[in-house]
Order: sequence, then structure tokens, then C-alpha cells
Amino acid sequence: MEISTILWREFKFFQKRVFKITSQSVVTPLLYLLAFGWGLGSDIVIDGNNYMHYIIPGIIAMSTMHTSYNAVSIRISVARLHEKSFEDYMTAPVNLSFLTLGYILAGALRGLYAGMIILLISYLFKAYIHVNLAFIAIAMLNSLLFAAFGYYAAMVINSHYDMNRFTSFIITPMTFICGTFFSLDKMPLIIKKLIYILPLTHTINSLRGIALRNTFDYTSIFVLICYIVVFYILGVHASHREI
Repeated sequence: MEISTILWREFKFFQKRVFKITSQSVVTPLLYLLAFGWGLGSDIVIDGNNYMHYIIPGIIAMSTMHTSYNAVSIRISVARLHEKSFEDYMTAPVNLSFLTLGYILAGALRGLYAGMIILLISYLFKAYIHVNLAFIAIAMLNSLLFAAFGYYAAMVINSHYDMNRFTSFIITPMTFICGTFFSLDKMPLIIKKLIYILPLTHTINSLRGIALRNTFDYTSIFVLICYIVVFYILGVHASHREI
């Protein structure tokens, strides 16, 4: 019951703000496409592929990460710290596991929506990449992961500035070092191994493998699922601590 209620409420919220949400989700990725793809990438070949086709999967992964994370973290942090309305959930007879899952699913759907918009924009500019159900499933896993992380982050912060630290020290670095815009092959081995610990690296490699070679590594899927489970458990635990 809690899951369907939250999904319905978030859907009505999305309906009322669809233009604002859509524009906010695509402006930054679109700028990256324009600057790096069409601006720099017309004559660049990387790993045997046109640079535009190379970065589209990375930008989709980045977009699903940012959108799902922000969709949950901002909503929860505002409700907790400013409106004080989240306390109503904590004191109501609701299952906090389902409550957490509802918010994570709602944020993940927002993330997937943003990723598919970027894909549509690339198609409109005739930059075609291979997409199948596995591609969409991996984008959804990435959205679930960062929605779960956003929920956990929002539940443990004590101020809006703490949320900025999560963004500055975790989300933003992953945007640039996980291979969104370049190949990791020339990275020093120790740095490369550290980068492969990060979940966005696995998402980008999987999406890029499907888009360019129609293959992906099942190990990356396992890693993403493990991250989702860990952040979901942490989010539920943080919710219980809030009571």
C-alpha cells in the first residue's frame, strides 16, 4: 500500500511539473552532447568508434545517476529539514521498508525517464546507438542504485550543506572519472582498479558494451545489484533511526 501511494503521489507531482522536470533533466546532458559530441567529436575516433556514439551511453548513465539521486535526495531532505512533514511518516503506522522502496522506485523512474529523453535527443540528431531490453534494464538498475543512495544521503544529513558535500565529493567526481567522456585504458593500473570499484563505471561499461558491441559483462550487473541492496538496507536502517 505504501509503495503504490508514494508512486501515485510522485506521479501527480511529476504531472504538474513535467516541463520543468524535463528541462532540468536534459539541459546539462544536452550541453555535454553539444560541446563534446558535436563540438569536439566530429573527427575523433576512440576505441574504434565515433566519439559521439562513444559518449552517448556515458551521458545516459550520468543523466540517470544525477536525476534519480536528486529526485529522491531533494524531496526527502526538504521534507525532513524544512517542511518537517517527513515526521508524519515516521509516526504513522507504515512499513518503513515499503516506504523506502516506494521513494526509491519513484526516483528510479524519474532517472530512467531522463535517460530515455537523452537517447531520443541523440536519435533526433541522427546519432544512433544499439538499444535493447538489457540496455534499458541496466539504465534502470543505475537509477535504482542512485535513488537508493539519494534516500540514504537525505536521511543521514543534518543540513542542506551536508547534502552539497555528498554531491561534491561523490556524485560530481563519478561524473568525470568513471569513463563518461574518455577511455580508462590509459589510466595507471592502481587508479583504474579504484575507479572500477565505483558503480557508475560498471553502468557506463555495460551500456557502452551494448550500444557499440551488443555485449556486456554480467559481473557488472552483479555489482550494481549489490550496491542497490546495500544502499536500500542502509536507507531502511536510517529510517528506523529517525523514529
